[in-house]
Amino acid sequence: MTATSSAPGERRTRSRRWGAVVSQTALTLVLLAYLFPFIWMVTSSLKPSSEIFANPPRLVGSSVEWGNYSEMLDYLPFGRLLLNSVIVAALGATLAVLVSVCAAYAFARLRFRGRNLLFVLLLSTLMVPQEVVVIPMFTMMRTAELDNSYLALILPWAFTAFGTFLLRQFFLNLPYEIEEAAYLDGLGRFRTLWRIVVPMARPAIAVLFVFTFLSYWNSFLWPLIIVNSLDKATVPLGLQMFMGQNGNQWHLMMAAATLSVLPAVLLLIVLRRQLVAGVALGGLGNR
Repeated sequence: MTATSSAPGERRTRSRRWGAVVSQTALTLVLLAYLFPFIWMVTSSLKPSSEIFANPPRLVGSSVEWGNYSEMLDYLPFGRLLLNSVIVAALGATLAVLVSVCAAYAFARLRFRGRNLLFVLLLSTLMVPQEVVVIPMFTMMRTAELDNSYLALILPWAFTAFGTFLLRQFFLNLPYEIEEAAYLDGLGRFRTLWRIVVPMARPAIAVLFVFTFLSYWNSFLWPLIIVNSLDKATVPLGLQMFMGQNGNQWHLMMAAATLSVLPAVLLLIVLRRQLVAGVALGGLGNR
């Protein structure tokens, strides 16, 4: 009887193992599919220019051309472009987080007339595409004489509904008793927000910071419109400059693209624990 009863258990264990193997294999294949364009970009940045579009395609070139990177740095002031993107993305993401924290806390905790209607109107701005508002934004920046500046690249997109919505849902799921205890200890609402609520919301804030940073980093249309000099140009504009009248410098573009993704990858590595915690906690609550 023991042998009979153990047989189904062994079959279930064996089926779970096979299921784990199949799932891990499928996830590995999906991961490779996502990583393959990145791997192709890196290897193409080290190929001779004549082998970028070789037929049949080859993942690795006949020689490793480290000189593509030095030639790319001589072709454009890529260091300046990279610095501009870091300044714009870091300051823009920081400002967006500060604004979103204050707005989200107000919508989550403060009681005032028309709160829900105002929140719905704020969310409705998510349905407006960027292409619709670039002309009014450009007119405002030109009128304020802020065009071709860091402020013009940062300010228009620092006040978004996405961050407010994300953090509001997270704040609604925080136990209000903790804030009440802070009030009893003599903390005001503002000090409670920054000393109690914000540290607890660190995972959600990290998620918002990364999303906003990447949004600024990858932005192309708005910098193309508002920037008219190389001193304030960002990395996406710099990548476009490799396409000129003398043909497309694909090997140099691949080298520049490889360097351009490094800051974002480093940011993800530094904040990986907070990102995992933010996803696990589920910043989008049910209330």
